[in-house]
Amino acid sequence: MKIIEKIRAAEAEDRCYWSFEYFPPKTEAGVTNLYDRMDRMYQLGPEFIDVTWGAGGVTSDVTLEIASTAQSVYGLETSMHLTCTNMPRIKIDIALREAKQAGIQNILALRGDPPRGQENWTKVETGFNYAVDLVKYIRQEYGDYFSIGVAGYPEGHPENDDKEIDITYLKEKMDAGADFVVTQLFYDVDLYLEWVKKLRAVGITAPILPGIMPIQNYGGFKRMTSLCKTIVPQFILDDLEPIKDDDQAVKDYGVRLAIDMCNKMREHGQKGFHFYTLNLERSTTLILEGLNFTARQEVVKKLPWNPSLAANREKETVRPIFWRNRPHSYIARTTAWDEFPNGRWGDSRSPAYGDLDGYGVNLKYPRDECLQLWGTPSKISDIYSLFARYISGDLKCLPWSESPLQGESDVLRERLLNVNKNGFLSINSQPAVDGALSSDPVFGWGPKNGFVYQKAYLEFFISPQALDVLVAHIAKHPYVTYYAVNANGDLKTNTKNDSPNAVTWGVFPGQEIVQPTIVESQSFMAWKDEAFELWRQWSTLYDDNAATKQLIEGVKDTYFLVNMVDNNFKSRYALYDILDSVTAELRGNVGH
Repeated sequence: MKIIEKIRAAEAEDRCYWSFEYFPPKTEAGVTNLYDRMDRMYQLGPEFIDVTWGAGGVTSDVTLEIASTAQSVYGLETSMHLTCTNMPRIKIDIALREAKQAGIQNILALRGDPPRGQENWTKVETGFNYAVDLVKYIRQEYGDYFSIGVAGYPEGHPENDDKEIDITYLKEKMDAGADFVVTQLFYDVDLYLEWVKKLRAVGITAPILPGIMPIQNYGGFKRMTSLCKTIVPQFILDDLEPIKDDDQAVKDYGVRLAIDMCNKMREHGQKGFHFYTLNLERSTTLILEGLNFTARQEVVKKLPWNPSLAANREKETVRPIFWRNRPHSYIARTTAWDEFPNGRWGDSRSPAYGDLDGYGVNLKYPRDECLQLWGTPSKISDIYSLFARYISGDLKCLPWSESPLQGESDVLRERLLNVNKNGFLSINSQPAVDGALSSDPVFGWGPKNGFVYQKAYLEFFISPQALDVLVAHIAKHPYVTYYAVNANGDLKTNTKNDSPNAVTWGVFPGQEIVQPTIVESQSFMAWKDEAFELWRQWSTLYDDNAATKQLIEGVKDTYFLVNMVDNNFKSRYALYDILDSVTAELRGNVGH
């Protein structure tokens, strides 16, 4: 969706809105951690994010990767920066073509700074001199496909002594087809408000988003304001002087200052705000809390999972539950599908239903970090302990779970901890929910005034001996269905057919029942391959003759992957009671 359309909708509703800027990290691990941060900050409800572009496209591949991933995996409306610096026309053509192919509909068109080590900005052959030329070119080549933002300078461009001519240049960019303005950072609110008046006076009517950069530390603040030649009111310098050596005090002051700045602008009718996050999370979060800027539940949680904003997935409303903790993998493995299930999961006869393949299964973190996380387990109880540490929050991830346990699982944490200690190695779960309001902060999703439901679900690895006992116990519970499969594909189940089983659904005013999460056999078998491959990936961290490698490979080769559904959604703990009874029987057998 175009950013300008989202801005117009917010202003028509007379509500405040906000957006975040990120830059491409220099390392692969940094990119991975940024995705985690973006996923969490999605819950803050930005209308959009933007991702910066290095001079001459030096970060172009990473910029495009982050922008397209933010859009397709994390459901964040994304704008990609594009500069003229060291960019011949062929590079600009490639960037725009790849952005469109990735489903990105928003570009922030900039002239850009001189390359590092070069004092003056110079045009390259076949490139563009100014941002206005880039705006014109985008409109010429792509019509109105892209929503285009441009930069504004409340203090005037640092390279231009005539501050009034800057306004003329901005007017030219708007007349060339730009839709909205994002300003350079500033700290003098009065100067910004006066500048906005001047823009309106010359006929610039487009939305203007002030760029807010929270002060994170004193040294960084001084360097940034010096580099950008930013005017800093004397009272800010006076306030910072006695606390400049206390990083936490400076950060806290930066939060309070940003809140005060935004509130002053709000008093003068400002609705939109753009936060330069510096890829940091805490200060922006605290500022939004201080402003009482809260995301509407139906906006940040339209479905139990973040809907993709990729152009070819806009009608996707159903997903198998198995990839709940590895959404990046699911998006990548289904990216070639030309249509997606809408309302109910399609069966194997659908032309959209194909093998979930073509995606390289990888551990999330590099080898050294994985070893630091998981160590060198030497016996099966060590693996039990790793899974239990993840459940308790002492371990940030496992190969199958790329982020900490979701909030809704807090009600299950103690039971999950117990079953993992007993050798049921869980990788996915959800509690039963019987008609929670769609506005519920933990379980809610979808439009307001609705009710949401869930069946209890649990997925885990189990030894073949324990599986035999488990199957006998499940037979005593008519509401419980299960699938169990090993790495060789030997499948056991008590289901009577292959029809999808909806495990999450919602009832909302004026529309059909929505069933966004399902369990069904074909996608489970596809997930099985990935789930067991992750054991193998884990084992490759160790030398061939290492006891840890042999232990992990033994689990991969012998254990079963099991999923259980309690179809009585009014029962929260029946699955765990079954596993407790299995444990008791196994221990009794050992005692004899």
